[in-house]
Amino acid sequence: MTNSSPYTSPARIAVIRARWHSDIVDRAHDSFVSEAATQLPQAQVDTFDVPGAFEMPLLAKKLAETGRYDAVVAIAFVVDGGIYRHDFVAGAVIDGLMQAQMTTGIPVFSVSLTPHNYQPADVLTAFFADHFVKKGAEAVEAVRQVLTLTAQLAPAQATRKSA
Repeated sequence: MTNSSPYTSPARIAVIRARWHSDIVDRAHDSFVSEAATQLPQAQVDTFDVPGAFEMPLLAKKLAETGRYDAVVAIAFVVDGGIYRHDFVAGAVIDGLMQAQMTTGIPVFSVSLTPHNYQPADVLTAFFADHFVKKGAEAVEAVRQVLTLTAQLAPAQATRKSA
């Protein structure tokens, strides 16, 4: 079921951004906020900073449990620093974000990217910074679609429960 109709209710969205590689992560955040103003004009976006990606799942769960948010978006850039296996961190983060949404029933979106090859060279930093702008805008579209579907399902679920 594809639906391109806009989500029209006021939404409250929590955005969690990791501060490692903030120069890149902030590009997705700024893009998300800017695009949300267009696609979800009544939305309130609250931003929360955490040290790194590993801290995002617990905060996502806690924010979702407050009942104040319709969606949570987590933004991070997890790179291989040569000391530990970044894929373990990335996997734990994604698993944790999935668990947060499955436990709370609040959708949690990931703009947490893990490149295979990143070194802090100007050309790579510029590439990923630009890519994060695109990912921030795509996240708004994903949030809008899921909130629209959730709103459409709510009357059907209420009808089934009362029957």
